[in-house]
Amino acid sequence: MAQLTPLMTSVQGLLAELEAYAITLLRPSQFLQLGVLIGLGVVAQLLKMLLAPRLHDWLRAREGWAKWRLRLALLVLQRLRAILFVVMAWTAYGVIAQITPFPSRRYLIGIVATIATAILVVGVATRVIRNPALRRLVTWGAWIYVTLHFLGLLTSFSNFLDGMAISFGNFRLSALSVIKALVVTGILFAGARLLAQAAEARIGKAQDISPSMRVLAVKILQVGLYGAAFFVGLKAVGFDLTGLAFLSGAVGVGLGFGLQKVVSNLVSGVIILLDKSVKPGDVISLGDTFGWIHALGARYVSVVTRDGKEYLIPNEDLITGQVVNWSHSNEFVRLDIHFGASYHDDPHKVRALAIEACQGAPRVLKTRPPVCHIVGFGDSSVDYILRFWISDPTAGLTNVRGAVFLALWDAFKAGGISIPFPQREVRLLDGRGPATMGADAAAEKEPKPE
Repeated sequence: MAQLTPLMTSVQGLLAELEAYAITLLRPSQFLQLGVLIGLGVVAQLLKMLLAPRLHDWLRAREGWAKWRLRLALLVLQRLRAILFVVMAWTAYGVIAQITPFPSRRYLIGIVATIATAILVVGVATRVIRNPALRRLVTWGAWIYVTLHFLGLLTSFSNFLDGMAISFGNFRLSALSVIKALVVTGILFAGARLLAQAAEARIGKAQDISPSMRVLAVKILQVGLYGAAFFVGLKAVGFDLTGLAFLSGAVGVGLGFGLQKVVSNLVSGVIILLDKSVKPGDVISLGDTFGWIHALGARYVSVVTRDGKEYLIPNEDLITGQVVNWSHSNEFVRLDIHFGASYHDDPHKVRALAIEACQGAPRVLKTRPPVCHIVGFGDSSVDYILRFWISDPTAGLTNVRGAVFLALWDAFKAGGISIPFPQREVRLLDGRGPATMGADAAAEKEPKPE
Protein backbone atom coordinates (compact mmCIF):
# COMPACT_ATOMS: atom_id res chain seq x y z
CA MET A 1 0.00 0.00 0.00
CA ALA A 2 1.36 3.37 -0.94
CA GLN A 3 2.55 5.53 1.84
CA LEU A 4 -0.01 8.15 2.83
CA THR A 5 0.86 11.79 2.53
CA PRO A 6 1.16 13.83 5.73
CA LEU A 7 -2.12 15.55 4.95
CA MET A 8 -4.02 12.28 4.59
CA THR A 9 -2.42 10.98 7.77
CA SER A 10 -3.54 14.04 9.74
CA VAL A 11 -7.04 13.81 8.24
CA GLN A 12 -7.30 10.14 9.22
CA GLY A 13 -6.11 10.92 12.75
CA LEU A 14 -8.72 13.69 13.12
CA LEU A 15 -11.48 11.46 11.78
CA ALA A 16 -10.44 8.66 14.15
CA GLU A 17 -10.73 10.93 17.19
CA LEU A 18 -14.10 12.25 16.00
CA GLU A 19 -15.29 8.66 15.57
CA ALA A 20 -14.13 7.81 19.11
CA TYR A 21 -16.10 10.77 20.43
CA ALA A 22 -19.17 9.69 18.50
CA ILE A 23 -18.91 6.18 19.95
CA THR A 24 -18.59 7.66 23.44
CA LEU A 25 -21.72 9.77 22.94
CA LEU A 26 -23.67 6.71 21.76
CA ARG A 27 -23.20 4.89 25.04
CA PRO A 28 -26.38 4.44 27.07
CA SER A 29 -24.84 6.26 30.04
CA GLN A 30 -24.43 9.41 27.92
CA PHE A 31 -28.06 9.55 26.76
CA LEU A 32 -29.23 10.58 30.22
CA GLN A 33 -26.61 13.32 30.46
CA LEU A 34 -27.50 14.54 26.97
CA GLY A 35 -31.15 14.71 27.99
CA VAL A 36 -30.24 16.63 31.14
CA LEU A 37 -28.27 19.16 29.07
CA ILE A 38 -31.14 19.63 26.62
CA GLY A 39 -33.53 20.11 29.52
CA LEU A 40 -31.20 22.68 31.10
CA GLY A 41 -31.06 24.56 27.81
CA VAL A 42 -34.86 24.69 27.61
CA VAL A 43 -35.16 25.82 31.23
CA ALA A 44 -32.52 28.53 30.65
CA GLN A 45 -34.50 29.84 27.67
CA LEU A 46 -37.77 29.87 29.64
CA LEU A 47 -36.15 31.65 32.57
CA LYS A 48 -34.71 34.25 30.22
CA MET A 49 -38.12 34.90 28.69
CA LEU A 50 -39.54 35.29 32.19
CA LEU A 51 -36.81 37.42 33.75
CA ALA A 52 -35.68 39.57 30.81
CA PRO A 53 -38.67 42.01 30.79
CA ARG A 54 -38.43 42.54 34.55
CA LEU A 55 -34.70 43.09 34.39
CA HIS A 56 -35.20 45.57 31.53
CA ASP A 57 -37.62 47.58 33.66
CA TRP A 58 -35.29 47.37 36.64
CA LEU A 59 -32.39 48.58 34.53
CA ARG A 60 -34.36 51.55 33.15
CA ALA A 61 -34.98 52.69 36.73
CA ARG A 62 -31.21 52.86 37.36
CA GLU A 63 -30.45 55.81 35.06
CA GLY A 64 -28.42 57.53 37.78
CA TRP A 65 -25.87 54.73 37.93
CA ALA A 66 -22.31 55.13 36.74
CA LYS A 67 -21.67 54.18 33.13
CA TRP A 68 -19.52 51.16 33.98
CA ARG A 69 -22.26 49.75 36.23
CA LEU A 70 -24.89 50.25 33.52
CA ARG A 71 -22.66 48.59 30.91
CA LEU A 72 -21.98 45.65 33.24
CA ALA A 73 -25.68 45.22 33.95
CA LEU A 74 -26.50 45.39 30.23
CA LEU A 75 -23.77 42.83 29.49
CA VAL A 76 -25.27 40.44 32.04
CA LEU A 77 -28.72 40.99 30.59
CA GLN A 78 -27.53 40.26 27.06
CA ARG A 79 -25.94 36.97 28.17
CA LEU A 80 -28.59 35.97 30.67
CA ARG A 81 -29.41 32.64 28.98
CA ALA A 82 -25.76 31.56 28.83
CA ILE A 83 -25.19 32.54 32.47
CA LEU A 84 -28.27 30.60 33.60
CA PHE A 85 -27.23 27.55 31.58
CA VAL A 86 -23.66 27.59 32.99
CA VAL A 87 -24.91 27.94 36.58
CA MET A 88 -27.44 25.11 36.19
CA ALA A 89 -24.95 22.87 34.34
CA TRP A 90 -22.36 23.14 37.11
CA THR A 91 -25.07 22.63 39.70
CA ALA A 92 -26.19 19.46 37.93
CA TYR A 93 -22.56 18.31 37.70
CA GLY A 94 -22.10 18.77 41.45
CA VAL A 95 -25.35 17.01 42.29
CA ILE A 96 -24.49 13.99 40.11
CA ALA A 97 -20.99 13.87 41.65
CA GLN A 98 -22.61 13.55 45.07
CA ILE A 99 -25.01 10.85 43.90
CA THR A 100 -22.62 8.54 42.04
CA PRO A 101 -18.83 8.11 42.33
CA PHE A 102 -18.42 7.09 38.66
CA PRO A 103 -16.89 9.93 36.59
CA SER A 104 -18.42 8.59 33.38
CA ARG A 105 -21.90 9.40 34.73
CA ARG A 106 -21.09 13.14 34.74
CA TYR A 107 -18.36 13.37 32.09
CA LEU A 108 -20.50 14.85 29.29
CA ILE A 109 -22.12 17.40 31.59
CA GLY A 110 -18.70 18.46 32.89
CA ILE A 111 -17.29 18.88 29.38
CA VAL A 112 -20.30 20.90 28.18
CA ALA A 113 -20.28 23.05 31.33
CA THR A 114 -16.55 23.75 30.92
CA ILE A 115 -16.90 24.67 27.25
CA ALA A 116 -19.97 26.84 27.94
CA THR A 117 -18.09 28.66 30.72
CA ALA A 118 -15.10 29.27 28.43
CA ILE A 119 -17.36 30.52 25.64
CA LEU A 120 -19.10 32.89 28.08
CA VAL A 121 -15.78 34.25 29.35
CA VAL A 122 -14.49 34.75 25.81
CA GLY A 123 -17.67 36.58 24.80
CA VAL A 124 -17.32 38.97 27.74
CA ALA A 125 -13.57 39.48 27.32
CA THR A 126 -13.77 40.35 23.62
CA ARG A 127 -16.09 43.27 24.33
CA VAL A 128 -12.98 45.40 24.76
CA ILE A 129 -12.44 45.21 20.98
CA ARG A 130 -14.23 48.19 19.45
CA ASN A 131 -14.29 47.10 15.82
CA PRO A 132 -17.39 44.86 15.37
CA ALA A 133 -15.95 42.78 12.53
CA LEU A 134 -12.64 42.21 14.30
CA ARG A 135 -14.43 41.43 17.56
CA ARG A 136 -16.59 38.84 15.82
CA LEU A 137 -13.55 37.25 14.17
CA VAL A 138 -11.59 37.06 17.43
CA THR A 139 -14.62 35.73 19.30
CA TRP A 140 -15.27 32.90 16.88
CA GLY A 141 -11.59 32.01 16.70
CA ALA A 142 -11.31 31.86 20.49
CA TRP A 143 -14.52 29.78 20.73
CA ILE A 144 -13.15 27.24 18.26
CA TYR A 145 -9.84 27.08 20.10
CA VAL A 146 -11.31 26.51 23.58
CA THR A 147 -13.77 23.95 22.22
CA LEU A 148 -11.03 21.92 20.54
CA HIS A 149 -8.81 22.28 23.61
CA PHE A 150 -11.34 20.93 26.09
CA LEU A 151 -12.44 18.18 23.72
CA GLY A 152 -8.84 17.06 23.32
CA LEU A 153 -8.87 17.55 19.55
CA LEU A 154 -6.43 20.45 19.42
CA THR A 155 -3.39 18.33 18.52
CA SER A 156 -5.16 16.42 15.77
CA PHE A 157 -6.66 19.60 14.33
CA SER A 158 -3.24 21.29 14.44
CA ASN A 159 -1.70 18.37 12.56
CA PHE A 160 -4.50 18.64 10.01
CA LEU A 161 -3.82 22.35 9.45
CA ASP A 162 -0.08 21.75 9.33
CA GLY A 163 -0.60 19.17 6.63
CA MET A 164 -2.30 21.78 4.42
CA ALA A 165 0.91 23.36 3.15
CA ILE A 166 2.62 24.55 0.01
CA SER A 167 6.38 24.77 -0.55
CA PHE A 168 8.57 27.22 -2.46
CA GLY A 169 12.00 25.60 -2.49
CA ASN A 170 13.12 25.59 1.12
CA PHE A 171 10.22 27.77 2.18
CA ARG A 172 7.15 25.90 3.51
CA LEU A 173 3.86 27.68 4.18
CA SER A 174 1.10 25.81 6.01
CA ALA A 175 -2.35 26.84 7.16
CA LEU A 176 -1.25 26.38 10.77
CA SER A 177 1.70 28.77 10.27
CA VAL A 178 -0.58 31.38 8.70
CA ILE A 179 -3.05 31.18 11.59
CA LYS A 180 -0.27 31.39 14.17
CA ALA A 181 1.25 34.35 12.33
CA LEU A 182 -2.10 36.15 12.26
CA VAL A 183 -2.73 35.54 15.95
CA VAL A 184 0.75 36.52 17.13
CA THR A 185 0.93 39.52 14.81
CA GLY A 186 -2.54 40.63 15.87
CA ILE A 187 -1.56 40.51 19.54
CA LEU A 188 1.65 42.41 18.83
CA PHE A 189 -0.26 44.98 16.76
CA ALA A 190 -2.71 45.49 19.61
CA GLY A 191 0.20 46.02 22.00
CA ALA A 192 1.89 48.38 19.55
CA ARG A 193 -1.32 50.35 19.23
CA LEU A 194 -1.68 50.73 22.99
CA LEU A 195 1.95 51.85 23.28
CA ALA A 196 1.51 54.30 20.39
CA GLN A 197 -1.61 55.81 21.95
CA ALA A 198 0.09 56.19 25.33
CA ALA A 199 3.17 57.75 23.72
CA GLU A 200 1.00 60.07 21.62
CA ALA A 201 -0.76 61.31 24.74
CA ARG A 202 2.56 61.95 26.48
CA ILE A 203 4.13 63.65 23.46
CA GLY A 204 1.01 65.77 22.92
CA LYS A 205 1.48 67.28 26.39
CA ALA A 206 5.09 68.28 25.73
CA GLN A 207 4.69 72.01 25.18
CA ASP A 208 8.42 72.53 24.64
CA ILE A 209 8.18 70.61 21.33
CA SER A 210 6.66 72.33 18.29
CA PRO A 211 3.32 70.93 17.03
CA SER A 212 4.80 69.69 13.75
CA MET A 213 7.64 67.88 15.53
CA ARG A 214 5.12 66.27 17.88
CA VAL A 215 3.19 64.91 14.92
CA LEU A 216 6.41 63.73 13.25
CA ALA A 217 7.59 61.98 16.42
CA VAL A 218 4.25 60.21 16.76
CA LYS A 219 4.30 59.09 13.10
CA ILE A 220 7.85 57.73 13.37
CA LEU A 221 6.97 55.93 16.58
CA GLN A 222 3.86 54.38 15.03
CA VAL A 223 5.75 53.20 11.93
CA GLY A 224 8.52 51.72 14.10
CA LEU A 225 6.15 49.93 16.49
CA TYR A 226 3.89 48.51 13.77
CA GLY A 227 6.84 47.48 11.61
CA ALA A 228 8.51 45.75 14.56
CA ALA A 229 5.24 44.02 15.45
CA PHE A 230 4.88 42.73 11.89
CA PHE A 231 8.39 41.32 11.53
CA VAL A 232 8.62 40.01 15.09
CA GLY A 233 5.27 38.29 14.64
CA LEU A 234 6.43 36.54 11.48
CA LYS A 235 9.73 35.58 13.03
CA ALA A 236 8.08 34.29 16.20
CA VAL A 237 6.11 31.63 14.33
CA GLY A 238 9.10 30.43 12.32
CA PHE A 239 8.73 32.31 9.05
CA ASP A 240 12.01 32.60 7.13
CA LEU A 241 12.04 36.26 6.18
CA THR A 242 14.90 35.74 3.73
CA GLY A 243 12.63 33.48 1.72
CA LEU A 244 10.26 36.38 1.24
CA ALA A 245 12.94 38.78 0.00
CA PHE A 246 12.29 38.17 -3.70
CA LEU A 247 8.51 38.29 -3.23
CA SER A 248 8.71 41.50 -1.21
CA GLY A 249 10.96 43.05 -3.86
CA ALA A 250 8.47 42.22 -6.59
CA VAL A 251 5.61 43.57 -4.51
CA GLY A 252 7.64 46.72 -3.81
CA VAL A 253 8.22 47.33 -7.52
CA GLY A 254 4.52 46.83 -8.21
CA LEU A 255 3.56 49.23 -5.46
CA GLY A 256 6.08 51.76 -6.76
CA PHE A 257 4.43 51.83 -10.19
CA GLY A 258 0.83 51.54 -9.06
CA LEU A 259 0.88 53.74 -5.97
CA GLN A 260 3.08 56.62 -7.05
CA LYS A 261 0.64 59.24 -5.79
CA VAL A 262 0.27 57.50 -2.44
CA VAL A 263 4.03 57.29 -1.96
CA SER A 264 4.38 60.91 -3.09
CA ASN A 265 1.84 62.01 -0.51
CA LEU A 266 3.59 60.02 2.20
CA VAL A 267 6.97 61.55 1.40
CA SER A 268 5.40 65.01 1.12
CA GLY A 269 3.87 64.52 4.57
CA VAL A 270 7.29 63.80 6.05
CA ILE A 271 8.74 66.88 4.30
CA ILE A 272 5.94 69.07 5.66
CA LEU A 273 6.64 67.87 9.18
CA LEU A 274 10.38 68.40 8.82
CA ASP A 275 10.36 71.89 7.28
CA LYS A 276 7.52 73.08 9.56
CA SER A 277 5.85 74.97 6.71
CA VAL A 278 2.45 74.18 8.17
CA LYS A 279 1.46 72.85 11.56
CA PRO A 280 -1.77 72.07 13.42
CA GLY A 281 -3.62 75.28 14.20
CA ASP A 282 -2.24 77.30 11.26
CA VAL A 283 -4.72 79.28 9.17
CA ILE A 284 -4.12 78.63 5.47
CA SER A 285 -5.64 79.47 2.09
CA LEU A 286 -5.30 76.97 -0.73
CA GLY A 287 -7.30 77.89 -3.81
CA ASP A 288 -10.87 78.49 -2.70
CA THR A 289 -10.31 76.70 0.62
CA PHE A 290 -9.74 78.87 3.70
CA GLY A 291 -9.56 77.41 7.19
CA TRP A 292 -7.28 76.17 9.91
CA ILE A 293 -5.32 72.93 9.97
CA HIS A 294 -6.99 70.40 12.23
CA ALA A 295 -4.61 67.46 11.80
CA LEU A 296 -1.62 66.35 9.76
CA GLY A 297 -2.10 62.85 8.40
CA ALA A 298 0.30 60.51 6.65
CA ARG A 299 -1.46 61.07 3.30
CA TYR A 300 -3.46 64.27 3.70
CA VAL A 301 -3.92 67.44 5.75
CA SER A 302 -7.28 68.05 7.39
CA VAL A 303 -8.43 71.68 6.99
CA VAL A 304 -11.60 72.81 8.78
CA THR A 305 -13.44 75.87 7.45
CA ARG A 306 -15.64 78.29 9.34
CA ASP A 307 -18.80 76.69 7.96
CA GLY A 308 -17.89 73.33 9.49
CA LYS A 309 -16.65 71.61 6.34
CA GLU A 310 -13.51 69.50 6.62
CA TYR A 311 -11.31 69.33 3.53
CA LEU A 312 -8.79 66.49 3.17
CA ILE A 313 -6.03 68.05 1.06
CA PRO A 314 -3.30 65.70 -0.25
CA ASN A 315 0.13 66.48 1.11
CA GLU A 316 1.54 66.76 -2.41
CA ASP A 317 -0.70 69.77 -3.13
CA LEU A 318 0.83 71.63 -0.17
CA ILE A 319 4.35 70.92 -1.46
CA THR A 320 3.87 71.68 -5.15
CA GLY A 321 1.13 74.33 -4.97
CA GLN A 322 1.01 77.87 -3.61
CA VAL A 323 -0.24 77.98 -0.03
CA VAL A 324 -1.02 81.14 1.92
CA ASN A 325 -0.16 80.52 5.58
CA TRP A 326 -1.74 83.32 7.57
CA SER A 327 0.01 82.29 10.78
CA HIS A 328 3.31 80.79 9.66
CA SER A 329 5.76 83.00 11.57
CA ASN A 330 3.25 84.89 13.73
CA GLU A 331 -0.48 85.21 14.33
CA PHE A 332 -0.81 88.82 13.09
CA VAL A 333 -3.05 89.32 10.06
CA ARG A 334 -3.81 92.63 8.35
CA LEU A 335 -7.24 93.16 6.82
CA ASP A 336 -8.32 95.84 4.35
CA ILE A 337 -11.74 97.49 4.00
CA HIS A 338 -12.69 99.73 1.08
CA PHE A 339 -15.41 102.38 1.37
CA GLY A 340 -16.38 105.70 -0.12
CA ALA A 341 -17.56 109.07 1.20
CA SER A 342 -19.21 112.05 -0.42
CA TYR A 343 -17.19 114.84 -2.01
CA HIS A 344 -18.92 117.30 0.32
CA ASP A 345 -17.37 115.66 3.43
CA ASP A 346 -14.02 116.70 4.82
CA PRO A 347 -11.57 113.82 4.08
CA HIS A 348 -9.55 114.60 7.22
CA LYS A 349 -12.68 114.15 9.34
CA VAL A 350 -13.61 110.98 7.45
CA ARG A 351 -10.21 109.42 8.09
CA ALA A 352 -10.25 110.34 11.79
CA LEU A 353 -13.76 108.94 12.30
CA ALA A 354 -12.88 105.74 10.44
CA ILE A 355 -9.77 105.13 12.57
CA GLU A 356 -11.62 105.89 15.79
CA ALA A 357 -14.51 103.59 14.86
CA CYS A 358 -12.18 100.78 13.86
CA GLN A 359 -10.27 100.95 17.14
CA GLY A 360 -13.49 100.41 19.05
CA ALA A 361 -14.43 97.24 17.14
CA PRO A 362 -13.81 93.90 18.89
CA ARG A 363 -10.68 91.84 18.05
CA VAL A 364 -8.95 94.83 16.39
CA LEU A 365 -5.46 95.22 17.85
CA LYS A 366 -4.70 98.43 19.72
CA THR A 367 -0.96 97.76 19.66
CA ARG A 368 -0.95 98.07 15.88
CA PRO A 369 -3.17 101.10 15.24
CA PRO A 370 -5.43 101.16 12.16
CA VAL A 371 -4.65 103.50 9.28
CA CYS A 372 -6.92 105.07 6.68
CA HIS A 373 -5.80 106.47 3.30
CA ILE A 374 -7.41 108.01 0.25
CA VAL A 375 -6.86 105.74 -2.74
CA GLY A 376 -8.70 107.60 -5.48
CA PHE A 377 -11.44 109.94 -6.64
CA GLY A 378 -14.31 107.91 -8.00
CA ASP A 379 -17.29 108.85 -10.13
CA SER A 380 -19.57 109.31 -7.14
CA SER A 381 -17.31 109.31 -4.07
CA VAL A 382 -13.87 109.76 -2.61
CA ASP A 383 -12.46 106.25 -2.21
CA TYR A 384 -10.75 105.22 1.02
CA ILE A 385 -8.98 102.12 2.33
CA LEU A 386 -9.01 101.22 6.04
CA ARG A 387 -6.31 98.80 7.27
CA PHE A 388 -6.27 97.13 10.68
CA TRP A 389 -4.65 94.12 12.38
CA ILE A 390 -5.97 91.09 14.24
CA SER A 391 -4.13 88.26 16.03
CA ASP A 392 -6.74 85.48 15.97
CA PRO A 393 -7.49 84.52 12.34
CA THR A 394 -8.86 81.15 13.50
CA ALA A 395 -11.86 83.04 14.88
CA GLY A 396 -12.84 84.10 11.36
CA LEU A 397 -12.32 87.06 9.04
CA THR A 398 -15.80 87.84 7.73
CA ASN A 399 -17.19 88.48 11.21
CA VAL A 400 -14.49 90.99 12.17
CA ARG A 401 -14.90 92.79 8.83
CA GLY A 402 -18.63 92.97 9.47
CA ALA A 403 -18.04 94.41 12.96
CA VAL A 404 -15.77 97.12 11.55
CA PHE A 405 -18.28 97.99 8.80
CA LEU A 406 -21.00 98.31 11.44
CA ALA A 407 -18.77 100.57 13.54
CA LEU A 408 -18.12 102.75 10.48
CA TRP A 409 -21.85 103.00 9.81
CA ASP A 410 -22.58 104.16 13.36
CA ALA A 411 -19.66 106.63 13.39
CA PHE A 412 -20.53 108.14 9.99
CA LYS A 413 -24.19 108.45 10.94
CA ALA A 414 -23.30 110.23 14.17
CA GLY A 415 -20.69 112.45 12.46
CA GLY A 416 -22.88 113.43 9.52
CA ILE A 417 -20.74 111.66 6.92
CA SER A 418 -22.72 110.49 3.92
CA ILE A 419 -21.94 107.39 1.88
CA PRO A 420 -22.98 108.18 -1.72
CA PHE A 421 -24.27 105.72 -4.22
CA PRO A 422 -23.77 105.82 -8.01
CA GLN A 423 -26.09 108.25 -9.81
CA ARG A 424 -27.07 108.13 -13.48
CA GLU A 425 -28.77 110.80 -15.56
CA VAL A 426 -31.30 109.68 -18.19
CA ARG A 427 -32.59 112.11 -20.86
CA LEU A 428 -35.68 111.64 -23.02
CA LEU A 429 -35.47 113.43 -26.37
CA ASP A 430 -39.04 114.44 -27.32
CA GLY A 431 -40.22 110.86 -27.51
CA ARG A 432 -38.30 110.12 -30.70
CA GLY A 433 -36.83 106.67 -31.13
CA PRO A 434 -33.30 105.71 -32.17
CA ALA A 435 -34.26 105.27 -35.84
CA THR A 436 -35.79 108.74 -36.08
CA MET A 437 -32.84 110.32 -34.31
CA GLY A 438 -30.45 108.59 -36.67
CA ALA A 439 -32.34 109.83 -39.74
CA ASP A 440 -32.41 113.40 -38.37
CA ALA A 441 -28.71 113.29 -37.68
CA ALA A 442 -28.00 112.09 -41.23
CA ALA A 443 -30.17 114.84 -42.67
CA GLU A 444 -28.33 117.47 -40.67
CA LYS A 445 -25.01 116.23 -42.07
CA GLU A 446 -26.17 116.50 -45.72
CA PRO A 447 -24.99 119.70 -47.45
CA LYS A 448 -27.70 122.27 -47.89
CA PRO A 449 -28.22 123.91 -51.31
CA GLU A 450 -27.12 127.51 -51.49
